Amino acid sequence: MQDKHSGYYEAILQLRDISDDVFDFVEKEIGKKEILVAKFKEFKNGCDYYLGNANLTKNLGKTLQEKFGGEFTVTANLFSWKDGKGIYRLTVLFRGIPFKKGEVVEYQGERYTIIVLGKKLVLQCSKTGRKVHIRYKDMSKIRKK
Repeated sequence: MQDKHSGYYEAILQLRDISDDVFDFVEKEIGKKEILVAKFKEFKNGCDYYLGNANLTKNLGKTLQEKFGGEFTVTANLFSWKDGKGIYRLTVLFRGIPFKKGEVVEYQGERYTIIVLGKKLVLQCSKTGRKVHIRYKDMSKIRKK
């Protein structure tokens, strides 16, 4: 990457509503994989990393979802053209959730235990053992006990 200038980036990793554990994990992974950090911005509810490798950034977002659970979204924007091909910049959003695996929550008036934090939340009813799959966009219907 010697031919890249200091402001060069291929992807933005947006972290929102995350815990310190997630932040520490991201810092360690960026260092371990030696991903170029062109810029870092801090916000009230998170931060943005401007990173030099789109594929590693996307994989890092996926890993965050699998390890910590949360919303994971990838969007691509056309940045430029080179040799008749489009050059895209990715935006990888990871939005943390206020729940942990094994935690007891209330959903639709009943007690559930969170058993999976992946692409969807999977809850298991304490009374019946029935499992419910919930999208992250419907997460507001879940209450901590």
